[in-house]
Amino acid sequence: MHKLFFKKKFDQYFLKDHNIAKKIVNYLSFENYNTVVEVGPGLGILTQYLLTNPCNHIFLIEIDKELISFLKKNFPISKNQIIHRDFLKWNPEEIQLQNFAIIGNFPYKISSQILFHILKYNQYIPECVGMFQKEVAKRIISYKGKKTYGILSVLVQTFYDVKYLFTVKEKAFLPTSNVKSAVIYLKRKNEIIYCNKNMLFQCVKIAFNQRRKKLKNSLRLFNYIPNFYEIPFLNKRAEELSVKEFIQLTKEIENRK
Repeated sequence: MHKLFFKKKFDQYFLKDHNIAKKIVNYLSFENYNTVVEVGPGLGILTQYLLTNPCNHIFLIEIDKELISFLKKNFPISKNQIIHRDFLKWNPEEIQLQNFAIIGNFPYKISSQILFHILKYNQYIPECVGMFQKEVAKRIISYKGKKTYGILSVLVQTFYDVKYLFTVKEKAFLPTSNVKSAVIYLKRKNEIIYCNKNMLFQCVKIAFNQRRKKLKNSLRLFNYIPNFYEIPFLNKRAEELSVKEFIQLTKEIENRK
């Protein structure tokens, strides 16, 4: 059946292992929320197990028009809860969603962008369980000093506690994937981050895009602010700063502007 739907332009790899699908869905806690948004449901292998869980509302966001028709015919979900949309352009406020979990076998080519979109609306998303390319998953859970530590590591871990759940082999997909995959779990942190979110994103992205430079050089666009060179951490490189230190650095820059 997958051959009827598979479109390379959408980077589609359909999970075929039902044990893995059930396992992924079972990682959702349903603590203090009863709505789940599934990104890229495909042929609905996760969807069928979501329907057996205690969630009052399930929304499916799918970019492929043919798959939208398939989902509407095969799953007992209200048509207005099956959304034909590019997730990266979807705004939960359009349908007044304010507390929901995210789940999905995410298209690998845009998985980083999907994470950035989740972070954009993190105030609404207490939990996320997702399938990623294994290398991307390693970057998400990485920490300072490791080669895999970077933009995704810092920004995701600023707002979420992250956990690597398990590895998924290539043969678990149709068509067979070229790479190993991994499922990770994100749980939003309880503490409020008191720093400018846009400023944090800017600092982290600039710092790691020039990761060989010391921060006093990579962040020179801020050198107009008073006492810029007295800000802590500027003699270090991006990979030497922890998540908490990046937050502190952002606060220092923001408070001196």
